[in-house]
Amino acid sequence: MATIEESLEIIQRGTDEVISIEDLTAKLKENRQLRIKVGFDPTAPDLHLGHTVVINKMRHFQDLGHEVNFLIGDFTGMIGDPSGKDVTRKPLTREQVLANAKTYEEQIFKVLDPKLTKVVFNSQWLGELGTAGMIQLASRHTVARMLERDDFEKRYKAQQPIAIHEFIYPLLQGYDSVHLQTDVEIGGTDQKFNLLMGRDLQRAYGNSKPQCAITMPLLVGLDGVNKMSKSLGNYVGVDEAPDEQFGKLMSISDDLMWNYFELLSFRSNAEIERLKAEVAAGRNPRDVKFELCDELITRYHNAEAAASAQRNFIERFQKGNLPENIEEKVVTSTDGVIGIAQAMRDAGLVSSNSEGFRMITEGAVRINQERIEDKGLTLAKGDNVIIQVGKRRIANVIVK
Repeated sequence: MATIEESLEIIQRGTDEVISIEDLTAKLKENRQLRIKVGFDPTAPDLHLGHTVVINKMRHFQDLGHEVNFLIGDFTGMIGDPSGKDVTRKPLTREQVLANAKTYEEQIFKVLDPKLTKVVFNSQWLGELGTAGMIQLASRHTVARMLERDDFEKRYKAQQPIAIHEFIYPLLQGYDSVHLQTDVEIGGTDQKFNLLMGRDLQRAYGNSKPQCAITMPLLVGLDGVNKMSKSLGNYVGVDEAPDEQFGKLMSISDDLMWNYFELLSFRSNAEIERLKAEVAAGRNPRDVKFELCDELITRYHNAEAAASAQRNFIERFQKGNLPENIEEKVVTSTDGVIGIAQAMRDAGLVSSNSEGFRMITEGAVRINQERIEDKGLTLAKGDNVIIQVGKRRIANVIVK
């Protein structure tokens, strides 16, 4: 059994903030199974690696013997969380929410221990609140406090609409913690206001030892700039094919790789520091990235799929006479796109757009090992591709 100090080291790994570490320490000293809560509104059918940052932290708690409430917001999902939004979010129908929720249940147990996981739906208690209960809940908070929230404050000052139901959302998320008697709630940094609402409401309902709030960083996507998002196309899906996952993960920069190890890997801090030391001593970062791919693809598929994906990757890229260390070049898009000739010029692969067009006409340009013929081809913001011009000019081009 882990000591308090060992537990705190595991829990704090990769976190952005723990509110408060003193309260968490006191709860751990009670030497009981804590109730850990993370809520997911099923607003889309599939999870990506960005979602798994908080799911991994739930697994850390499970490894320490604590119980997880994986809360599916089938009630709140029909309202829509306004966190980080500059416009009112469109509510989902109950049919959409339930369909998405089914896929969540299928995906989370690739990480979580079923024996220490309770899947709960907040419609079970929120649907029973009724009008009187909603009014009583709303009386526990003020409009002034709501407007302290960053996204609400910005929209209010900009005279952008804020619908009344958006104020209700954080109250309902907080009430989830009251009902479940949550000890620790985990969420992304954009969820801090909602997590603290749970602390406030637990106090308001008589809990003298309210939940601790743990915020996790938002995982940076494959573009190395924006948070991982399906809408930006810079994501790795939990259910994507192994070859697709492997190729996407290998495209991240060497620096970003360490952030992925910290937030996505279950390796110990000591193991990660050892890998960093090996790279500093001359080990090829590509080989370390192979280890990250192997761990993640084994988790979401199996070891055989991970090994096959690595073999296919090597067959495709390394046996195609590509160098092992390909220089990264960042090019800037306009309105989200950039023409292929412009991209080659900005990456230093050709001296001008006209030379780029000429090389395409001559069949001397390949993208990810495939010869291209379309001079009108464009790359989109977030794309990360290997461009080869002739036999010797090659770059890993990242579009920002």
